[in-house]
Amino acid sequence: MILLQTQKVARHFGADVLFDDVTIEIKENARVGLVGRNGAGKSTLLHIISGQEEPDAGRVNKRKDLTIGYLDQHTGLESAKTIWEEMLSIFEPVIQLEKDMRSLEMKMSSPDLIKNDTEYQDVLKKYDTLQESYKQMNGYGYESEIRSVLHGFRFYEEDFQTLVSQLSGGQKTRLALAQLLLEKKDLLILDEPTNHLDIDTLSWLEKYLQNYTGALLIVSHDRYFLDKVVNEVYEVSNGKVQRFTGNYSNYLKLKAEQIQKMWKEYEKQQKEIEKTEDFINRNLVRASTTKRAQSRRKMLDKMEKMDKPQGDQQSANFNFYTARESGGVVLQTEDLAIGYDQSPLSAHIDLDIRKTDAIALVGPNGVGKTTMLKTIVGQLPKLGGTIQYGTKVDIGYYDQEQSLLHSNKSVLDELWDEHPTIPEQSIRTLLGSFLFSGEDAEKSIASLSGGEKARVALAKLAMDKNNFLILDEPTNHLDIDSKEVLENALIDFEGTLLFVSHDRYFINRMATKVIEISHDGLSLYLGDYDYYLQKKEELEALAQMKQETASNSPQEPEPLNKHSQGHDRAKQKEQQREIRRLNRTIEDLEEKMQKSEAALEDIQGQLSDPAIYDDPIKAAELTEQHDALQKEQETLLETWEAASLELESYETE
Repeated sequence: MILLQTQKVARHFGADVLFDDVTIEIKENARVGLVGRNGAGKSTLLHIISGQEEPDAGRVNKRKDLTIGYLDQHTGLESAKTIWEEMLSIFEPVIQLEKDMRSLEMKMSSPDLIKNDTEYQDVLKKYDTLQESYKQMNGYGYESEIRSVLHGFRFYEEDFQTLVSQLSGGQKTRLALAQLLLEKKDLLILDEPTNHLDIDTLSWLEKYLQNYTGALLIVSHDRYFLDKVVNEVYEVSNGKVQRFTGNYSNYLKLKAEQIQKMWKEYEKQQKEIEKTEDFINRNLVRASTTKRAQSRRKMLDKMEKMDKPQGDQQSANFNFYTARESGGVVLQTEDLAIGYDQSPLSAHIDLDIRKTDAIALVGPNGVGKTTMLKTIVGQLPKLGGTIQYGTKVDIGYYDQEQSLLHSNKSVLDELWDEHPTIPEQSIRTLLGSFLFSGEDAEKSIASLSGGEKARVALAKLAMDKNNFLILDEPTNHLDIDSKEVLENALIDFEGTLLFVSHDRYFINRMATKVIEISHDGLSLYLGDYDYYLQKKEELEALAQMKQETASNSPQEPEPLNKHSQGHDRAKQKEQQREIRRLNRTIEDLEEKMQKSEAALEDIQGQLSDPAIYDDPIKAAELTEQHDALQKEQETLLETWEAASLELESYETE
């Protein structure tokens, strides 16, 4: 059944058209993603669909009894109540029903009513009806449901009596989303619901929305989130809206195929036009063929000319280069402690970052990810331990708050003041590649949007040509197209990366390693985000299995004598020896893996030389070596994983 449908909806701003002829259909249990560049009109379209605004043309048809929940990306819950009171208010009808049931229970226990069988049966029947309604409205489980959703958004029992007015902006936004989920509207419209959420909360929200009973319409720049939640995508582009089936990744595939097909059709038409014009030019002046030429001209004039595909869509286009190569060791820390005012957020941080590493730093909000980056770049003092940079390491830092930008400067001066010897035209050319052309380069930093400030900060980073980039949430404020441009630039970057990001799609594309930070230190995972999740699940399953085995094993208390104490000490020493052995094994394996990787890169370089194929014997020999090294790497990695799992099992005991 169709819940909502737009018919030829349009929004105009004077003579300018933001979008027109928009037709969107939302059915029961739909999972719809709305994508498009910043400024394309996504939020405006949501306002029209949700009834916040009226369209300039067209109409929105809704099912008569349709209930809609709408989360604006800038909305935060405002209330004078506590968190718990505010969530309880959603269930006022259930609470009132419960009061009515208690009242009837009191009435049924009255001796006078018991004597009157007819009246008693009427009350009992009414009570049964109320009880059934109470059950249907989850009366026996609504408090558990509230707790579950609040816990999912990182609000715990000790927070429940906190006044909503005392919460931060991000917490109020999370609470507004929690309230919407609990209200269970028929259609939930969410504009950037993933803002202010850490990775664990995002994962919880994805699972919750996958099981949501109503329909969903979502605008999000989180591509990983869209892949997990939606199964159809509407794209807002060039004032039009187009539908694609499948999740975000499938939309990208279908969009690429469509563009390729459009280019082929466009090029075919261009050739046809060129051929026809050539015929007209050759035959128009000849008496015998003039009529034919005139006929072709009329045909050409009537032809519906195709627009050049994506001709009016401008994209940023930039790269990151290095002025020099760093040494093999880029950064090492030992027993580093980070935090503020001698209060550590995390300690025992041991980092070993090598040239060309691309490392994602993950962990829950508040554990110290940004603090760690600021400590490494020297913006914050370390609380303990050591930080050692390698040789020829040049650090570039991207601050998610853009606090390194100067609000009183223009975009042009922001870059030119730091590189005064570079000609103005060269600076303007670079800014043009970041979509600051002409007068846009004269804008003040203070007047820019979040996305524009992000592009200025990235432009500054590109100019500095550092070989070690430390990035704190680099995809914040960027639309999807800009994110993909940034990813491609960083993939081609020949230096080293250390970054914090909540964008799991970005982590999957960029990371060669994932480091999880906790209050007690770091855990290393040799792979992308999906690999990190898989390994965490395996380790958690292993720990649970050990715990279950230990709890199921019959244990008798040992007498506290010298013999048993000596046995415990011997066991501890044996474990410590085994841990040291495993650490040495892992270090040895990592060294072998690095050497193998270097040898593999050398052979790949030789094989990429076209001249090598003039010597088929040498080419075959190199190919054989290449295959052998790949197998060796796989074996080393499997051995490393086994040793790491074994070490984890000792360290969790």
